[in-house]
Amino acid sequence: MYIVMIAPECAPVAKVGGLGDVVFGLCRELEIRGHSVEIILPKYDCLRHDQIFDLRLAFKDLWVPWYDRAVHCSVYFGFVHGRKCFFIEPHSDHNYFNRGAFYGQVDDDQRFAFFSKAALEFLLKSNKHPDIIHCHDWQTGLVPVLLYEMYKHVGMTHPRICYTLHNLQHQGVTKEHILRATGLNRHSYFFHQDRLQDNFNHAAINMMKGGIVYSNFVTTVSPHYAWEILNTTQNFGLGHTLQIHRNKVGGILNGIDYDVWNPEVDRHIPRQYGVNSLEEKYENKRALRQRFWLQDALKPIVCYIGRLDEQKGVPLITHAIHYCLSHGCQFVLLGTSADARIGQHFARLKQHYNDNPDCHLELSFNEELSHLIYAGAEMIVVPSQFEPCGLTQMIALRYGTVPIVRATGGLADTVFDINHSDRPCHERNGYVFNHFNAPGLESALHRAIGMWYSYPPHFRELATNGMRYDYSWNHPGGDYLNVYELIRDK
Repeated sequence: MYIVMIAPECAPVAKVGGLGDVVFGLCRELEIRGHSVEIILPKYDCLRHDQIFDLRLAFKDLWVPWYDRAVHCSVYFGFVHGRKCFFIEPHSDHNYFNRGAFYGQVDDDQRFAFFSKAALEFLLKSNKHPDIIHCHDWQTGLVPVLLYEMYKHVGMTHPRICYTLHNLQHQGVTKEHILRATGLNRHSYFFHQDRLQDNFNHAAINMMKGGIVYSNFVTTVSPHYAWEILNTTQNFGLGHTLQIHRNKVGGILNGIDYDVWNPEVDRHIPRQYGVNSLEEKYENKRALRQRFWLQDALKPIVCYIGRLDEQKGVPLITHAIHYCLSHGCQFVLLGTSADARIGQHFARLKQHYNDNPDCHLELSFNEELSHLIYAGAEMIVVPSQFEPCGLTQMIALRYGTVPIVRATGGLADTVFDINHSDRPCHERNGYVFNHFNAPGLESALHRAIGMWYSYPPHFRELATNGMRYDYSWNHPGGDYLNVYELIRDK
């Protein structure tokens, strides 16, 4: 099968969050299974060029219709750790992808609408006819719209579209100028509740909604998140649209790359270990303490690794730090925030605990350092308000670091409570609380800390249970191929 991914990110060359990891990991798995896969990305000026091999010009003069004129583009090709990637570079006064950042620009709607149109124009002009076009999040929501309303009429009749929703909090709600820019000029046609019109702001179009309506199949990044967006307010206003199209909506749990996240082969940790040598994990704990000047004491290290934003549960992350430090634990945090207010909050917290020998808050993001924290900590807290999938808890499980999570989205699909799960004892792998509040978090932390101190063999068994889980791309790779086969035959 010939598959083209159109995405705003691909790790490690253009990565903001889990989306980039998913695109790379899924493509790698599909290629291992014998399929031909190509990835189309914007040529950001902040790409990690050190991660691209043999970058060269592949298509010199791509003219992309835009408003009442055309924008000249160049398309480059290179290998990203073996993945075949095309990078679209527009030559325009707008400098769409020369901003020193991937997202967060006031004209993100125009930037990614242009990218969506340019990707299809490139496929058309280079005479590529993939079986499947796989799009990701609101940034590429217009790809299925443009394919079925425009490009299929000029020869692109073959591709079918799988559209993955990574996070419904961001939907690409914008104004009618995007219709004029892309050539979707029939305003009364597209400003319709069955097409692109936003469900609440009827003077706006919703790019993610367009992707849902026009794609052949819609996936979310975990089964529980699929249920949540169909049945709770976590759909952020797209509930009616999802209900209409529910027969083509399904959840597939993300995977993680065990070539990267595997303590048995990890080059970023001082002592490698596995499920049968978990005692070696202590050497990484010692190294973590030395790195952050924590005291060497008979205490567990609890950690948090990830973005610091409202979705991730800032009040409960804060509460976990206070609770752990006052209940016989050490705490390490690694994360940064795009929100200045949240950033200032954690900066004050860092200053408050600056001289505490049991606490270190690292307000940055360093992926190499995260490996040491996963390997050195005994527990990780993931108290998210909502979590479409979450890779953090799956990585932690692989490293024998017991997750303490809220039962939402992919967290509910991957972590099973030691006391309350209906699974057999050998399949239980962490601590789960249900309600987004301090008492729920405290209850889970109390049980976890108590077991670490009072029943060390049981805590070790819980850690090894988690290490035995297979959250690689093996299973989701097969699930996505089943979806591709389903829609290819339609």
